[in-house]
Amino acid sequence: MAQLATLAAVDLGSNSFRLQVARVVDDQIYPLDSLREPVRLAAGITPDKKLDEPSQQRALEALSRFGERLRGLPPEAVRAVGTNALRVAKNSRDFLAKAQVALGFPIEIVAGRNASVNFDMQSLASLVHGDRVRVCRSEHQVRFLHPRGWSYYATLHRKLHWHSGVN
Repeated sequence: MAQLATLAAVDLGSNSFRLQVARVVDDQIYPLDSLREPVRLAAGITPDKKLDEPSQQRALEALSRFGERLRGLPPEAVRAVGTNALRVAKNSRDFLAKAQVALGFPIEIVAGRNASVNFDMQSLASLVHGDRVRVCRSEHQVRFLHPRGWSYYATLHRKLHWHSGVN
């Protein structure tokens, strides 16, 4: 497979939809574009476990805006995934057909264990009311990749305003 110069990830989360676009140069990833749309898909799940029309409309409008940003990218450069709300909704298959047209790329529903995506310390998986987060040591190992010259401490320093002193 040829090396792709630009890659994109789309997360159809239960609360927000997110788009990340990055350029790949050698071994480094350079963010180019980022969008977040507060779609609140899970809030639109009815008691009979279906996505209501207003939620679907918000989602399709957001995906259409994302699609405009992604036009011209080859299908293999874009990965779009749906998470919990789309796994739960009984009418998600019908919605996905419309969503893929709006986005212009295939969308896959991922299992819960695969639903978390992180980019530059920003979690792309949404939590909804009632979700629980358990932090513990895993039996599995993970390797984090980051661009050359990247410093976890420096990123925390900048994003958490550690340099600004005490108020």
